[in-house]
Amino acid sequence: MAGPLAHLTVLDLSRVLAGPWCTQLLADLGATVIKVERPQTGDDTRAWGPPYAKDPQGDDTSESAYYLACNRGKLSVAIDFTHPEGQRLVLDLARQADVLVENFKVGGLAAYGLDYASVHRENPRLVYASITGFGQQGPYAQRAGYDFIIQGMSGFMSVTGERDDVPGGGPQKAGVAVTDLMTGMYASVAILAALAHRDRSGEGQWIDACLFDSAVAMMATMNMNYLTTGVPPVRAGNAHPNIVPYQVFACADGHLILAVGNDGQFARFCAIAGHADWALDLRFAANAQRVRHREILVPMIDAVMRAKSQADWLAALEAAQIPCGPINRLDQVFADPQLAARGLRFDLPHPLAGSVAQVGLPFAMSATPAAYERAPPLLAQHTRSVLGERLRRNRDEIDALAARGVIQVRDR
Repeated sequence: MAGPLAHLTVLDLSRVLAGPWCTQLLADLGATVIKVERPQTGDDTRAWGPPYAKDPQGDDTSESAYYLACNRGKLSVAIDFTHPEGQRLVLDLARQADVLVENFKVGGLAAYGLDYASVHRENPRLVYASITGFGQQGPYAQRAGYDFIIQGMSGFMSVTGERDDVPGGGPQKAGVAVTDLMTGMYASVAILAALAHRDRSGEGQWIDACLFDSAVAMMATMNMNYLTTGVPPVRAGNAHPNIVPYQVFACADGHLILAVGNDGQFARFCAIAGHADWALDLRFAANAQRVRHREILVPMIDAVMRAKSQADWLAALEAAQIPCGPINRLDQVFADPQLAARGLRFDLPHPLAGSVAQVGLPFAMSATPAAYERAPPLLAQHTRSVLGERLRRNRDEIDALAARGVIQVRDR
């Protein structure tokens, strides 16, 4: 069954993570995504290894794990658009596209006639999405955007990590490039909204998405904590600023997350912990009071939790319907029966590796389920077929372009 976006063509001029994450989502939903890469080198992340995918003999291929994470379902076309002939090829593809996604520096594509104004003249129905570090205007517009830096500038790291006054205290970044990923997600939502507008009006538009805006927006409740009080929230480690107990606790043989979300759950926890009296104590009976008295309550809970194993606590808490969970390594995550039941991990055939593992969409659609058909492409894997089928270039013309260095082809 065709995906819900099977009628759309996306021209992907992005690289690294935020843009490719956006366009991989569109590809998973059925869009034809044409990834335009630099000849010979391609997307920067192709070289961001190890680790690399292994071939059937166990040797490294040329395909980095980083690149494989965000380029599934695409067609790779290698075009040098610093060359005038290359610019014309990309513009010809843009004339046929519904969406164009790029993440060059502000104004970077104008020199090649591939900026929004130039492309819009050729295809007024095109939805053109620009992804940058700081957006198209403002004092930082010309700065390069790096996820790590944006995590710091957006306030994210001010609330991530242990308090300064405890061992290991200080700001921490997230373990994944969270602002890149969220920008890709926000951009994909904006693209779908712009396409819905085009369906009604017939007109395309320019989307200006950036890491900084996305990172500030995703601060969500922390933003409101500040805006309603005027007091910047601080790092609380694994604790929650508004709920107690809602944090990591050490058990006799490991750790678990205890996430008590309401007063009823707290009373049931107290009974399991052998301290039903805590739920009657006016300092702890209501969440607001538990938050105010966390420095008293949390050490009491900590002492109780350390007396039993993780497995014992998980069994008892789950039986009482008290939210809790282990802290898994990724090997444990991918061995979890819940992950298997949801079909998140699967394999796709790959010309060099035999097959590559992938992680699918984090949602299911009843009428138009995702169909994963193409592994992340080799560099220039589809140059010949795309230029032939879409631009009607014959084999001799394509070979001549390749000989002049305008494009790169891959015939095996």
